[in-house]
Parts: sequence; C-alpha cells; structure tokens
Amino acid sequence: MIRKAIQEIMLLEFDYQGFHRIVEPHVYGQKFGKDGMMVYQIRGKSSTGYFGWKRMYLKEITNMKILDETFSGRRIVSGRHSSWDTIYLVVRWLKENYS
Repeated sequence: MIRKAIQEIMLLEFDYQGFHRIVEPHVYGQKFGKDGMMVYQIRGKSSTGYFGWKRMYLKEITNMKILDETFSGRRIVSGRHSSWDTIYLVVRWLKENYS
C-alpha cells in the first residue's frame, strides 16, 4: 500500500499514536532497524498540533488506506534533511515542480 501511494503520488490516511492523520508519503525506508516513512502531514490531528514533516514507524500505524486524492510530488526542502539507514522508495518530482 505504501509503495503504491508513493508511486502514484496518492495521499494516505491512518491512525498513528492515537491520532488520525492524512499525509503525503515521501520516503519509505528503514531507520534503527525499523521500517517507516517520512511524510508531510497535511490534515488530521497530532500530539503537537503541528503539521508538516514527520517520520512515522509502520508498527505504530493502524487503519491505513490510500485516498483517492493526489499530491504534487516531491516538496522542495531547505535546511536539515532526515537520514535513513536504507531507503526503499522515494516519491518522484513532477514536471510542474521544475518550473
């Protein structure tokens, strides 16, 4: 499901740490031996009240589904980047992001 969402640039909806979230999945990988995703949360709730970039581990995700809604592909990131031990898949750039 994660691979399909990243490849087709579709939003994911799920519960994570007790909060319902809607996210753009950008990176699927492994850190500290745990599979996870780097996502950009756009809707829902979070413990901090903050949306934006978050690393989320798959073992803590429940009720995941792909929404019938796309996003614009890779976001331009400035500043500090999150590292991964292994990267399985990264969302692609869309042509309109280059203009």
